[in-house]
Amino acid sequence: MIPINAPQIGKEEIEAAVSVLKSGVLTNGLGEGPMVKRFEEKFAKFVEAKHALAVNSGTAALHMAVVAAGVTPSDEVILPSFTFVATAEAVVIAGAKPVFVDIDPETYNISPEKVENAITEKTKAIIAVDLYGSPSDLKPIREIADNHGLKVIEDAAQAHGAFYEGKPVGAYSDIACWSFYASKNMTTGEGGMVTTNDGEIAEKLKLLRCHGEKEKYRSLVLGHNYRMPEMEAAIGLVQLAKLPHFLVKRRLNAEKLSLKLEEAKNLQLPREARNCKNSWYLYTARIKEAKVEKRNAVVENLRNKGIGVEVYYSYPIHLMPYYRKFGKVKLPETEKASQQVFSLPVHPSVTSEQIDFIGYMVLESLK
Repeated sequence: MIPINAPQIGKEEIEAAVSVLKSGVLTNGLGEGPMVKRFEEKFAKFVEAKHALAVNSGTAALHMAVVAAGVTPSDEVILPSFTFVATAEAVVIAGAKPVFVDIDPETYNISPEKVENAITEKTKAIIAVDLYGSPSDLKPIREIADNHGLKVIEDAAQAHGAFYEGKPVGAYSDIACWSFYASKNMTTGEGGMVTTNDGEIAEKLKLLRCHGEKEKYRSLVLGHNYRMPEMEAAIGLVQLAKLPHFLVKRRLNAEKLSLKLEEAKNLQLPREARNCKNSWYLYTARIKEAKVEKRNAVVENLRNKGIGVEVYYSYPIHLMPYYRKFGKVKLPETEKASQQVFSLPVHPSVTSEQIDFIGYMVLESLK
């Protein structure tokens, strides 16, 4: 089976982890161990942010961002439903109400026009997701937020190395959140990062990461244990150095697969939006005008041929049982996309021969 994604782990990561174990410095009470601090500095430089805080998951990063943005239980946060559930979880855990809006059918990212229409006097923040590694259209969202006094949070969990308007993603948001889960473009096993250019927000994030403590055993606000262990940070440093190479291979695989599939007239292929550079976390195609049964049949056939195709995301959040209580909403583009999209492997371990095979089998399955 050609997996949809695979962690790219070599001897350097193993040696880095062993080195931490031998040092005896496994973590730090305030989440500021030597490896963590080095990782934060390197990652901040990579994404051109003033501040970076390493945490133990992308979900922790999102929750911290929502709280640091000043969201309270009386507030609403606008976000897409076509994303992983953690984006909405962070809002609900903070006690606020998620307000789901529709997507752009070409990029699958949140529609700025729909954001504008969803704003109420209770709206406190907007979360934009860089889905599949494709940057959200942040300039108009930034303008909307500024006009209404709102914070912009960017869920960049899938977008390491992506660019928007010539800058790394996160440049137009108040806070950006990253994941280092095992399937991501770079990994620490689990883990995440929060980046911001706002010093005041960075100080809030530090308190939230470690029990509300600015110094040991003196808690100033309600916090959590969201620290990243030293071993994960050591692995992250190695992975970050390798990330540019990973991104080049993903792009080459994606471009070659698109050449193979462009003859399929009933297939919408992933495209880079103008002035954007994707990270190609997932290569997501779409069967035009197809019903869900057709998409599922194609997926099943490809899996039977040894291709680890996946569907992200077949169940939009607003239709999940728990989230229905936040109000019934009709999101036609979201619901249509969820029935038609499927993602194919383009990660660095996929060979050129395998790309040829994947392309051929997709075309055969569409007949």
